Amino acid sequence: MKHDGYADYYLADILRTTRVIALVGASPNPERPSNRVMAFLLRKGYRVIPVNPGQADREIHGQKVYARLADIPEPIDMVDIFRAAPALPGVVDEVLAVSPLPKVIWGQLSVRDDAAAARAEAAGIRVVMDRCPAIEYPRLIG
Repeated sequence: MKHDGYADYYLADILRTTRVIALVGASPNPERPSNRVMAFLLRKGYRVIPVNPGQADREIHGQKVYARLADIPEPIDMVDIFRAAPALPGVVDEVLAVSPLPKVIWGQLSVRDDAAAARAEAAGIRVVMDRCPAIEYPRLIG
């Protein structure tokens, strides 16, 4: 799939069918975008599981933080990535080791690596890059 643009129906379908989101790079700092996006997603009814090795076993917005995706004890629908673009291949490796596989990998604004996306897509995972669900949700869902 080309990742230069996404059809609205593609993004809306992901946002409507997702229930559980692992947010990689979650921060307890309310000034950080990951913290604000996590709060937004929680308000919209998603179950959001923060992932940050430096915050493991603490809480962000009342949700237990896990060190790694593999530590999360429940299936994940979407992995939302708040890491620098060069970290994306490693996160995709971590995602591909999770069972069952998440349905979606969503790279936040400026998070893009086409080769990493191709590996995820080859495993049947839908990919969105360089987008923010907190921007797309109000635009597409309301």
